[in-house]
Order: sequence, then C-alpha cells, then structure tokens
Amino acid sequence: MFRAPTALCALMLVAAAAPVPAQTQPQDATAKAATADAPATEPRNTDGDYWRLVGSPYTFHFSSDPDHEPVYAIGLERQRSDKWLFGGTYFSNSFGQPSVYLYVGQRYGKLFDVDQLFAQWSAGLLYGYKEPYEDKVPLNYNGFSPGAVFSLGWQFTREFSVQANLLGTAALMIQLSIDFR
Repeated sequence: MFRAPTALCALMLVAAAAPVPAQTQPQDATAKAATADAPATEPRNTDGDYWRLVGSPYTFHFSSDPDHEPVYAIGLERQRSDKWLFGGTYFSNSFGQPSVYLYVGQRYGKLFDVDQLFAQWSAGLLYGYKEPYEDKVPLNYNGFSPGAVFSLGWQFTREFSVQANLLGTAALMIQLSIDFR
C-alpha cells in the first residue's frame, strides 16, 4: 500500500545525485577572457553539491485539534551549487498517518548580507493524507496532493543548520539539518 511513494522517493533521490554534464567544447582565449571579466549574475555555492540529512523533532500547529498527534520527519536533500535542491521526506502527518513529500526547490544564502541567514522554498508531491483526514490538505486525490514549504534558517556551522518550515496555514515545523560536504 505504501510501496509506490517510497519507490518514487528513492528514484528522485537517485536522480538528484546524478552529476550535471560539464561543458565539453573548449572556449577560445577571447571568450575565456570575457567570461573572467564579467561579473557573476548568480551567486553560486562555493562548496559544490552536497547531501543534507534533515529531521524534525517538533511541529507547532496554529490551531488545536483533538486529533493532532506529534509530527516527526526525516529526509534527504541534494543541495546543488546552482542553488537548486531536490529531496524527499518521510514523516508522520498531524494525524499519525505515514506520509511522504517529494520536492524540488531553491535555497538563497546570505540574506540581508548576513552570512548565516538563508531562505528556502520547495514544491512537490505530498502523499499520505487519507480517510478520514483527506480534506485536511487541498486538492487531495487518493492521498496525493500538491505541497509547498517556505523556510527561514540559520547556518550555525559549515555542517549544521536549523530552519523553521512554514507548512501552509497549518503549522510551523522546526528542522535540524546536517550537511555532508
């Protein structure tokens, strides 16, 4: 019953790990000089691509519901040097149902010129909200629905960060992350 979303999650993580092909045609000296003199229009992550292990020990719900249960999550993200990210998270939803979120998004570092402050967004496919809670997420069809998460975080060290994930109008999730660089 839960095998298809798990397989999709594994497939997405494998695809995210695939390297981006490098440019194979050599540039002439004039093109190289022009590229070297031109300012970078998009800041890149100087650490290259890396994996991020994410986990959530706590979620604060904006409304009280006697059916709410603690929400725990664990996931894996592929952070890329071009600011794009891909990932999957396995979690128990607010009603104790096993759920999966597969997503793509972007991370923006050095917010307001503060090195440690970052923002992130993701959008993807959510699976797991089933009867009798199928109406708790919009556009749910047989447990599948679109999902989106907006985050604000703080990078404490090169490997460790904490972020607050806004889960629509329902909750705020605290997430701990370990980067494998």
